[in-house]
Amino acid sequence: QVQVVESGGGLVQAGGSLRLACVISTRAFGNYAMAWFRQAPGKEREFVAAINWSGGRTSYVDSVKGRFTISRDNSPKNSVSLQMNSLTPEDTAVYYCAASARLGMPDARLGDSSEYDYWGQGTLVTVST
Repeated sequence: QVQVVESGGGLVQAGGSLRLACVISTRAFGNYAMAWFRQAPGKEREFVAAINWSGGRTSYVDSVKGRFTISRDNSPKNSVSLQMNSLTPEDTAVYYCAASARLGMPDARLGDSSEYDYWGQGTLVTVST
């Protein structure tokens, strides 16, 4: 059973930064596309950022472009990170890491939650004014 575990959430003032990390328990991490989604109170879950298996392609929702950066370490950490800068209260949400082992998934579908099979429990990010 593949496990996905996030860390790094917390409370930060507007304009500040946080770095989220996600570790996945698999020997084949290099085959997985990885993504971050978030769900704010009273809202539906939304795509934030994704990275393909090689790290050669990334995708972001427009609202975080230029502020958030997704990266991955295929060896030895089997991890993906989300560096979040210039945070605003609108970024407050539970952030979920997701993994997809679907070989051949087109990069154009990196932001589609239905492509991801494994999800973490989420980590809360709260941005205060």
